[in-house]
Amino acid sequence: METTRVEAFSDGVIAIIITIMVLEMKVPHGTEFEALVPLLPVFLSYVLSFIYIGIYWNNHHHMFHVTETVDGAVMWGNLHLLFWLSLVPFSTGWMGENHFERWPTVLYGANLLCAALAYYLLQALIVRRQGPGSRLAAAVGRDFKGRASPLLYLAGIVCALSFSPAIGLGFFVVVALMWLVPDRRVERTVAMHRQ
Repeated sequence: METTRVEAFSDGVIAIIITIMVLEMKVPHGTEFEALVPLLPVFLSYVLSFIYIGIYWNNHHHMFHVTETVDGAVMWGNLHLLFWLSLVPFSTGWMGENHFERWPTVLYGANLLCAALAYYLLQALIVRRQGPGSRLAAAVGRDFKGRASPLLYLAGIVCALSFSPAIGLGFFVVVALMWLVPDRRVERTVAMHRQ
């Protein structure tokens, strides 16, 4: 089967996730600038999650650009990823509303960890379907960032749980910054195959 329906469905779900996140930010009742101050943690958690959802959308697009066909396993793997991404508005809202306290930050990190593992699984399912000589397999190579991210999420969860939610959140920001730098592996692989 072709990938177009999987891509279109995923784009729609990701757009809805972003919409839900922004709708969770409640408009303050006051008219003074100070009325916005209590919303700062909510806004900061929204910004971080928006970046994460954008990273997933970007990488998902690149991954399916070099995916030729899908099967049932790939479609279920994609739904598995979308499930964890669809929980991001909840974990984002809980963390922001509670000013980055311990358990909301731990849950947010667990949500990010599960999404990362789901993405890694989806990538593995596609490589298995297309074979080890596929363009995706060539593009991801050793996948340092993909393997390091879950470890950093785990470190962040442990820190948030044991020491300081702020330090745990710092790990989540580091992973976002690590992926914010555009990943050119797929683009390079596509360019090499065109030559």
